Amino acid sequence: MKALRSALLMMCCALQALTVQMPTRAQTGTDAQDLARVADYIRQTRSLVADFAQTDRNGQTLTGVLTLKQPGKIRFQYQKGVPLLIVGDGKALTVIDYEVRQVQRWPIGSSPLGALIDPSRDFTKFSKVIQTGDSALLSVEARDPKRPEFGTITLVFQRQPSAPAGLSLYGWVARDAQGNRTAVRLGGQRYNAPVADSAFRWRDPRTPGPRGGG
Repeated sequence: MKALRSALLMMCCALQALTVQMPTRAQTGTDAQDLARVADYIRQTRSLVADFAQTDRNGQTLTGVLTLKQPGKIRFQYQKGVPLLIVGDGKALTVIDYEVRQVQRWPIGSSPLGALIDPSRDFTKFSKVIQTGDSALLSVEARDPKRPEFGTITLVFQRQPSAPAGLSLYGWVARDAQGNRTAVRLGGQRYNAPVADSAFRWRDPRTPGPRGGG
């Protein structure tokens, strides 16, 4: 469980700390079109429910369900037996550890994850296309060169005509400054189905009663 907590902390730090400062590779016209398509995907994705598999630096994989609702709500519900929960309200990610009765929050700031749940944010200002050699995939990377301790995050989309704007979020990879890698892969994506706000409530282990996750 200690390794899992470390992986979660690394992932959350990478997600919340990425700013608009990007690597120096020049963007092409095609890159600009792809980033505009990603921005359209964000605007058209009112909700998303998907299965996820998270693999940490030691090769340990945990599964669960990701639920996203615009504006501002996201939830990572881990598999049975894992006493951890991540809930986002658009301003911060809250990590709830029921085993040690601890709650931690990180501001999402200008991270790509923040953009995924905020259709008003300009995705193109803090994203950069990374060539993959696979025309079926679109990969964008963000990092803050002034704060290398927060590492990088790469979002991967599949080109899928039936999905919003022709893209489906496939997953992401977060790397810390030491090169440790946490990968999240999505499957069974269901777009724009009704999602109740109650899906983003969580029980605070420190006090009785539910708390709002968004």
